[in-house]
Amino acid sequence: MVALMGLKAAAAIAMLTRGDRAAAQPPLAPMPQIARLPCVSVLVPLFDEPDIAPHLIRRLGQVDYPRELLDIILVVEEEDTATRIALAGHRLPRWMRVAVAPEGTLKTKPRALNFALDLCRGSIVGVWDAEDAPDRDQIQKVVRQFHDRGSEVACLQGRLDYYNPRTNWMSRCFTVEYAVWFRLVLPGLQRLGLPIPLGGTTLFFRRPALEALGGWDAHNVTEDADLGIRLARHGYRTEVIDTETLEEANCRVVPWIRQRSRWIKGYMMTWAVHMRSPRKTLRQMGWRRFLGFQVLFAGTLSQQLLAPLLWTYWLLFLGLWHPLDAFPAWTGFALATVFLGTEAVNLALGLIAVAGKRHRFLMPWVPTLTFYFPLAALAAYKAIWELAARPFFWDKTKHGLYDDTRSAPRSAPPTASAPPSRRHTGTGAPPASPAQGLNRP
Repeated sequence: MVALMGLKAAAAIAMLTRGDRAAAQPPLAPMPQIARLPCVSVLVPLFDEPDIAPHLIRRLGQVDYPRELLDIILVVEEEDTATRIALAGHRLPRWMRVAVAPEGTLKTKPRALNFALDLCRGSIVGVWDAEDAPDRDQIQKVVRQFHDRGSEVACLQGRLDYYNPRTNWMSRCFTVEYAVWFRLVLPGLQRLGLPIPLGGTTLFFRRPALEALGGWDAHNVTEDADLGIRLARHGYRTEVIDTETLEEANCRVVPWIRQRSRWIKGYMMTWAVHMRSPRKTLRQMGWRRFLGFQVLFAGTLSQQLLAPLLWTYWLLFLGLWHPLDAFPAWTGFALATVFLGTEAVNLALGLIAVAGKRHRFLMPWVPTLTFYFPLAALAAYKAIWELAARPFFWDKTKHGLYDDTRSAPRSAPPTASAPPSRRHTGTGAPPASPAQGLNRP
């Protein structure tokens, strides 16, 4: 608990005190300075979502990038007849197409992504979720940042936010939690040079680097977090890019537990896979990044699984009997200090993350996260049972429960578009030398 809270606090401090370091970074080149714009492919996996098709087409239709260089692939499963029929009933624009993943024993998002990867036309490959509403200029920013960074920067992770934070208490807490993660923790981890567990959407990769890693792990139910660690192990860098995608916050208790249990199960799988050969992982990562990986994954999992044990310690402060009574008196004070210190860090991070004008209305709800996070313990025990009984079961999150016409991407200032005749550049250059010659875990 101390290590995990310390790491989050250090990441937040690194993010908030960037000062001259941020100003010293070279500015991104304006779009007209890129001689040849690249073709960008974006994969959108769908499963059992027939009602979301019109909203998805409307949102993605507002992305501002030359249509001749945009390649959006809607990936559906062969057995998902309802979604396929729904898509067939809509006239898709010429830059959007459907790819049908053949039936197989696995039915996971990463398996569908791997199938569609071979169909991509672009040198940059991105991933959006079905309910996403990306910024209009998101792909322009991705192209500029890849253009200005070295080839060792293989992945860009955008921020996630939510278009229904006012739905109920859970959606408010969900929004606060993700504001902390995407606005403080992930950018801070980047500045500390530590591995970044990727989110499942608003991800963009240099295609050669993605293919060099073998794509996604089709058996992992948090393929994004696993891929972030593999990128770090093989010498690639991930950067958090200043662009945002709106999603639908999970605002019901049972779906929240089901979704969170899948994420926790995936964290368990990811940690187990990369620890099959600890010395090799240590050699590839180095001590600092290896310890960061341990704190992020093992720390998160142990805290969630052992939370009920920690809760019993409050019996001491209620004057009730507890086995800890056999220990010296200072032990209770030490535990109280740790618990209260952890709550103080969580409170501070939450307040800082939502202090901006757009999220300020959430500040009174930050203290209620004390009652929100314990739900993760239920999800953790569901996850550990499924890891033993159904390790590759994908507990699908239902989208489209909440939708709003205001969820369309925010307008962006007009930018110069490339002539249709321009071909894609070498933005997806071969990976840098640090990634060569390393075997996949």
